Amino acid sequence: MDTDDELPDDWLRLSEPDAGELEADLVQAALRSPRWSAGTMVERFETAFAREVGREHAVAVASGTLGTWLVLRALGIGPGDEVIASAYGWHQVAHAVTLAGARVVFADIDYWSGCLDPTRAAAQVTPRTRAVLAGNVNGHPAAWQGLRRLADEHGLRLIEDSTEAIGSVYQGRPVGSFGDVAVFDFSQPSALCTGEGGMLVTDDHRLASELRYLRARSTADRRSVSVGARVPVQATLSEPAAALGLAQLARLAEILERRKAVEASYLEQMLSFEGIKPPYVAPGVEAVHWMLYVVHLGKRFTVSACAQIVEDLATECIESVLYCQPLHQQHHYVQQGWKRGALPLAERIADRALALPLHGALQAEHVEFIVKTLKDSSVNVGAGAAIY
Repeated sequence: MDTDDELPDDWLRLSEPDAGELEADLVQAALRSPRWSAGTMVERFETAFAREVGREHAVAVASGTLGTWLVLRALGIGPGDEVIASAYGWHQVAHAVTLAGARVVFADIDYWSGCLDPTRAAAQVTPRTRAVLAGNVNGHPAAWQGLRRLADEHGLRLIEDSTEAIGSVYQGRPVGSFGDVAVFDFSQPSALCTGEGGMLVTDDHRLASELRYLRARSTADRRSVSVGARVPVQATLSEPAAALGLAQLARLAEILERRKAVEASYLEQMLSFEGIKPPYVAPGVEAVHWMLYVVHLGKRFTVSACAQIVEDLATECIESVLYCQPLHQQHHYVQQGWKRGALPLAERIADRALALPLHGALQAEHVEFIVKTLKDSSVNVGAGAAIY
């Protein structure tokens, strides 16, 4: 989801951080500290975040991509190994598999939730498979019961990508509590935003210890002779960023509540949009906190018609994007033999999944204008009303 970072101030943007006085106070406290890295703010953020998602350990990192790469390294996954993942959703996390030297094996999704389908993932298991990387796509929890069963039956590690879903709840548990390790990312458009940064959470003490070792070298290591194959990288979160995260976490319920009010406005306005259905919520899912408001357009909308709708919205200063280009259709993976037609469900959704603005600064009148513009555009492109 590439967006324009230089939009004028009068645009209705896809996302905006929700910041208040607490963020300013804690960042100022971090700036007054004699340590701007590896200090008490990072430790406090890790402790509070682990408690929030009900895990024993949390390890702050510079991004979700780097965090996932560190997880793969810590698990000994690299060249010659395979990781099953979805081609649909937040690409940066699956990219880490390639960065680690392993091979991504894509499996198709559940059509309704957009998440990795456990049955289709099972069909991709080979003797080289070491892990399953599954995401809570756009905030909707994946089928974790089935994915855990798949991982246990084949002796695989289960990596949970929660970069899009903070606050969502499945079968009484928050996202981030299902994988052997879970990955969060705090860049926009995350509801909890620190600009850049991420968090790894796990109940495995040995894994957490290895992740802490791999994410940074300390000053005490400068004359170490023990660094060999386990060479660490510089992938820590800064103290000011951790201060932002700590404040955002303390205000998370408030932030999510404001976003839910915007979602309610969307639902109300979409009722007058012929054929449109409310976003799907699977059985067992108790709360979904969408990353963006995604509308699924009908099959009568061509790819070019969807692109025209994005342009029409931009004419009215509304930022929107097609939700994603599936990874198996991108050049790097096409060179590895993947091609269109391999994942028909992901392709069908991705061709017509339109992401609209969702953040706490939007007012009801903004949402009304966005939906009216979308309806007008759908008529202008000659496709009629949208349909889920």
